Amino acid sequence: MIAVENLTKKYAGVTAVDGLSFTVNRGEIVGFLGPNGAGKSTTMRILSAFMPATSGKVTVAGYDVFTQSEEVRRRIGYMPENNPLYLEMRVSEYINYRAALKGVPGSKRKARTDEVLERCGLKDVRRRIVGHLSKGFRQRVGLADSLVHDPDLLILDEPTIGLDPNQIRQVRNLIKDLGKRHTILLSTHILPEVEMTCSRVIIINKGKIVASDTPENLTKLIEGGGTVRAEIRGDRAVIERELGALPGVKNVTIETSNDGFVCATVFAPPRNDVRVHIYEKAAANKWTLRELSRVRQTLEDVFVSITRVEAPTSKQEEEK
Repeated sequence: MIAVENLTKKYAGVTAVDGLSFTVNRGEIVGFLGPNGAGKSTTMRILSAFMPATSGKVTVAGYDVFTQSEEVRRRIGYMPENNPLYLEMRVSEYINYRAALKGVPGSKRKARTDEVLERCGLKDVRRRIVGHLSKGFRQRVGLADSLVHDPDLLILDEPTIGLDPNQIRQVRNLIKDLGKRHTILLSTHILPEVEMTCSRVIIINKGKIVASDTPENLTKLIEGGGTVRAEIRGDRAVIERELGALPGVKNVTIETSNDGFVCATVFAPPRNDVRVHIYEKAAANKWTLRELSRVRQTLEDVFVSITRVEAPTSKQEEEK
C-alpha cells in the first residue's frame, strides 16, 4: 500500500527527514513513532501529498505521490493532529459537504454520510453543531471526514490527543474496527495504545528509522528483556550471592520489604529465562518463595531506550 524509498526533506540548514525507506502492506495497522522533531509529521504530510519532498520516491496504492498526487489523494484519508473542522456547521451537514469536496457522487453522498456517521458513533449527534460537541466527538467527526470517500489508506496523526481515558478507549476500538477494512498509518505519543492497536511499529529519530518490527519483538530486543522479579524469605546476603551465581545472570538488586521478604530483581539476557533456576535454588535452600515473575518490558521502555538523548555534562554546557 505504501512504499517509501530514500525519502529526504530538507529545510534551510535542517534535514527533517533523512533517507527514509519503509513499506506498509495492505490491511496493516502500523504505528509511526518518534520524539518531537523526529520528522513524523513531515513524513505524513509528504505521504498525503500535502508537502513536496527534497528527494526520494513515495508510492501509495501504486501511484507516485509527486507525479500522480490527485490519484493518491483519492485513496487517502488524512486526519491531521489539529483536526480542523467547520465548527458552525451541523455534523451531518459538515460530513456531506466534505464528501462533495472529495468527489463522492451526489447520488451516493447521503448514503456515504449515513454510513460513516454510523461507523463513527455519530448517529445520535448528527444534528448537533460541531462547535458544541465534546473533544471526543470532534475527534470522531474528524475520523468520519477522513473516511467519507472510502479511502484505501488512513493516515491518522495523534487521533487521541487531548482525550480522557474513556474517550481514548472508544477511539482505540474504533481504529481497530476500521483496520478490518482499511490500511492505517497511526502516529501517537500514547504508546500503550500502539501496543494494543498496531500489528507493527516504525520508530524514527532525527529523521531516520531506528527500529521496525512488531511491538512484541521490539520489547524483546532491549536490555532487561529477561529480567525476573522474585520475593523470597531468607538471608539477604545469601540470596544475593546465590542468585548472582546462577547461569546467565548479569546482576541482582535486592530490596527488603517490611514483612521480612526479600525482593530480588534478577537481570539476565532477553532470551535467557532464569525462573526455573531461581525456583530450584529456592527449593534447595528451603527458601519461602512468594512471587516469581518476568518483568515485562513495554513499548515505552523500547522507545525511551532507542530515542534517549543524553543530558549534556557541565563541561559540555561550558563549551557551548
